[in-house]
Amino acid sequence: MTAAEVGFPEDDDGFSWLSLAQGVFNSQTRRWDNETCGGGFRWQHYPYQGAGYTLKNAISNGGFFQLAARLARYTDNNTYAEWAQRTWDWSVSTPLVNNKTWNVADSTSNNDGCTTQGNTQWSYNYGAYITGAAYMYNYTGEAQWKRAVDGLLDRILEQFYPQRYGGGNVISDICEPVELCNFNEILFKGIVSAWLTTVATIVPDTYGRIFPKLQTSAQAAALSCSGAGNSSCSVRWYPREWDKTIGMEQEIIATLMLSSVLVSEKSAPPLTSTTGGNSTSNPNMGTKDDDKVTEPSKISTGDRVGASILTVLFVGLWGGMTAWMILGEKDMMG
Repeated sequence: MTAAEVGFPEDDDGFSWLSLAQGVFNSQTRRWDNETCGGGFRWQHYPYQGAGYTLKNAISNGGFFQLAARLARYTDNNTYAEWAQRTWDWSVSTPLVNNKTWNVADSTSNNDGCTTQGNTQWSYNYGAYITGAAYMYNYTGEAQWKRAVDGLLDRILEQFYPQRYGGGNVISDICEPVELCNFNEILFKGIVSAWLTTVATIVPDTYGRIFPKLQTSAQAAALSCSGAGNSSCSVRWYPREWDKTIGMEQEIIATLMLSSVLVSEKSAPPLTSTTGGNSTSNPNMGTKDDDKVTEPSKISTGDRVGASILTVLFVGLWGGMTAWMILGEKDMMG
């Protein structure tokens, strides 16, 4: 979806960026679960996948909400907006999203009718929902979405830019002070920073609140990339020095943070089909796929290596798209 929104070049012999996003959307709508809790998406789709099958979580539902909202804005097709509204309404009817306090819980359980919550606070859960709300506000102009953007932004700035760590100016997640972030959790604040950049460009009156936080976080991130004699970056940015950790995830989040500031300075909103986006639409993409699946075999070392390679390729593509958006085709090609 991002590739379509920034006008990233397509392969003439392959599927368009937009159609790939539409295929994901179509595959997910088939998994909307009315059998428990009146709707929503499970964290994991099949019983053999474990405990996640009994949970409906914020990132599964918030991620779909965001994708539907982005497709609605790009294509001007209200079917996507209806799905975004449905997912939002379901989310706020459960403990996942409280539209009075703007707390976003991590998960809720099918086993008790989605009446309780796992309330671990992660930045990317908030980021998924605020970005979807921003797209819906940009697309519809409806007040409900502006209230959601403002309410969620208040919570993000209060909770994930803590005074105690970084003086209220540097983004961090709950696992950082105790140094217990796993590989996925390290990535959250980088992804959220990129999403906040988008929010600032499509809901312009948030720019003055978001951009200064991106700037100070980027400065701290840059100072943290000073380790191991080769500018290795850190998990934690608020110390404003290398935290003696090394990993691919640290480099990814620093890249996302620094590129977010550059995109914000350009302040160009994502493209749509009527503002220069030319990715070909295929609203039926993926609708004929067989949804049956066999139980997977045990994951091997080779599988893990393959997954790591795919992650690196994905990050490289993301970085390329970011550079394209910042510099433009002519600048990159000389």
